[in-house]
Amino acid sequence: MTDLGQHLQGLWLPLVTPFRDGVLDETSLRRLTRHYTRQPVDGFILGATSGEGMTLRSGELERLVATVREAMATDGRNVPLCLGLSGADTQRLKDLLDETADWPIDGYLIASPYYLRPSQRGLAAHFEALADHAAWPLVLYNIPYRTGVNIDNDTLLRLAGHPNIVGLKDCGASRERTIALLRDRPAGFRVLTGEDAHAHDALSDGADGAILLSAHLETATFAAVRSELKRDNAEAALARWREVSELTRLLFAEPSPAPAKYWLWRTGLIDSAEVRLPMVEVGAELAGTLDREIARRVAVAA
Repeated sequence: MTDLGQHLQGLWLPLVTPFRDGVLDETSLRRLTRHYTRQPVDGFILGATSGEGMTLRSGELERLVATVREAMATDGRNVPLCLGLSGADTQRLKDLLDETADWPIDGYLIASPYYLRPSQRGLAAHFEALADHAAWPLVLYNIPYRTGVNIDNDTLLRLAGHPNIVGLKDCGASRERTIALLRDRPAGFRVLTGEDAHAHDALSDGADGAILLSAHLETATFAAVRSELKRDNAEAALARWREVSELTRLLFAEPSPAPAKYWLWRTGLIDSAEVRLPMVEVGAELAGTLDREIARRVAVAA
C-alpha cells in the first residue's frame, strides 16, 4: 500500500460502479480500470457518491475493491485506492472500518454524518473517533448540500492536526472559505476540490488536486489543467479548461452518475448504463443531447 498523504494530489477519479441485470458487472469494471490506469489519473475513489456506494452490499463493495486491485496488478500500473464510506452512526462506521481493515486499499473517504446534523463539536468527535480506530488514513468529505451539515474551517483545522487524517475532499461551495483553509492548513494536509464546475477556480487558488466525476471523459485534458497551472501557464490552463467545462454541466444535468454512465455505455467502456434505484437512467431529452455531444467530440478528434 502507498503513503496516502504523499499521493493525495493531482487528478483522482471517483470511479463509477458498473451494473448489469442488477449485479456488479466485473467485466466492465476491469475494462474501466485498465482504461483509466493508462490515463493521467493519480488515484481512484471507490464506492463513494459517483460509485453509488450507498446501494452496494458489503460483499459487492469488497468485490469492487478486489476486482479493481486485481485489474491494476495485471495491467502493470497501481494507483492508490480510497474506499468511500458514509453513515450517521459512529459505531457502525467503526464496525465498517474493522470489516475493511484488511482490504487492499490505501485509505478512506468518509463523508460527514447525514440527517442528524450534529454540532461542530459532534463532528470533530465523530471524525476523531474514526481516525483513532482506522487501520488506514482518512480523507474527510465535506459536502453539506448532501449531508445537511457543513464542517467549519475551525473544525477542519482541528481535525487536520490528527495524524491519521490526511486531507479533504472539498465540496463546501464557498470559494472564500476554501481559500482561507488553504492559507491556514498545516503542512501536509491536502485539499482536493470535488466541485466539477469550479475545479479550475479551486486549482488556481492552490488546491492540491481534484476528485472529478467529469474526468471520466477527456481525462487527459482535465489533468492538463492542473499541470499547466503547476507550470504557471495560466492562459494555457484556462484554454484547456474551456475544452471540457461544458462537460461539467452536461454530466450533472440529471442526478449523477446517470449521465456519465450513459456516456460511458455509448462509447463502449461499460456494457450498460444501469443505475440502482432510487437513481434512474437519463431521460430521452438528455440522452439525445449527450449523443450529439459525443458525436461532435468524435468528429473534432478525427
